[in-house]
Amino acid sequence: MNWKRLVLGITLSLVIIMGSSHAAFAGDIPDCEPAATRIASGLGEFLVGSTVGPDGALYVPEGAAGRIWRVDQKTGEATTFASGLPKTVVLGDLGGAVDVAFIDDTAYILVTLVGKDYGGNDVVGIYRMDGPDSYTVIADIGTWSMDHPPIPEFVVPSGVQFSMQPYKGGFLVTDGHHNRVLFVRLNGKITELVAFSDVVPTGLAVWGNRIYMTEAGPIPHHPQDGKIITFKPKSYTPKEVASGASMLIDVEFGPGRTLYALSHGIWPDPSYEGAPAVPNTGSLVKVDENGSLTAVIGCLNQPTSLEFIGKTAYALTLGGEIWKIDNVSSLP
Repeated sequence: MNWKRLVLGITLSLVIIMGSSHAAFAGDIPDCEPAATRIASGLGEFLVGSTVGPDGALYVPEGAAGRIWRVDQKTGEATTFASGLPKTVVLGDLGGAVDVAFIDDTAYILVTLVGKDYGGNDVVGIYRMDGPDSYTVIADIGTWSMDHPPIPEFVVPSGVQFSMQPYKGGFLVTDGHHNRVLFVRLNGKITELVAFSDVVPTGLAVWGNRIYMTEAGPIPHHPQDGKIITFKPKSYTPKEVASGASMLIDVEFGPGRTLYALSHGIWPDPSYEGAPAVPNTGSLVKVDENGSLTAVIGCLNQPTSLEFIGKTAYALTLGGEIWKIDNVSSLP
């Protein structure tokens, strides 16, 4: 049975190590590096979220340490922006702080897989940073999720929230396990915007009132199931924008309002549910006018989050690296 356990790089097993997908993949692991510049490494493992802050720096949550990194986009220098957040419950697994976003100069952190249903004692939800090591929980998404269970089958009652995006004075939040998108207001009110079948919602982007979202798709994560969809307020009927890349995990607008996405890579079939992609098979893809996806940069090692600063793209990887891709709009 496909339990849609968690999103990429995770299972409910108590023991997961980076590189476990190597043994499950029958083919050769590509020996290559992307045509890009690595500006940072050693930020942790199982990193899935990032944002560009009001100061133009990159901000990356490290769930295992309960920390938010500030990374200078020019030098790659990493310093601690915030700490003291709930940490990953299961070592070597996703959880704790997984995404970060700013409203004005205030940072908000998405925290998941830390509730009692997963062996923790903390709140699953959105935290507002009030200081370098102090915070306020503004929304208890875990309790709301347990009180409003999804129709599809699930394993984790509090859900597995994956990404967040500022929207209309609050936040959009994807739940890759409960297969839905939530809208969370700053006063803590939570509503379900749209629910899906087994598509595994992942990354988010917004242009005006329109919402864009990536889908990793159900196991075995065929490329045709990796999709970018769009929907807008008062009419949450999803419309497909593009498809054709394996395990799509994030989406962003680049130069000239061109839409780009990250493919986490090839799913190592046969393997376990929630397995990370085969190493070095991830890519940055561009949406073409005909709805297809064209690879711009390949050989990314399990990329998870995408940001743009001008014409430059920054790709975060599951293993805690940041790769800088210059002049994206001029690349073939």
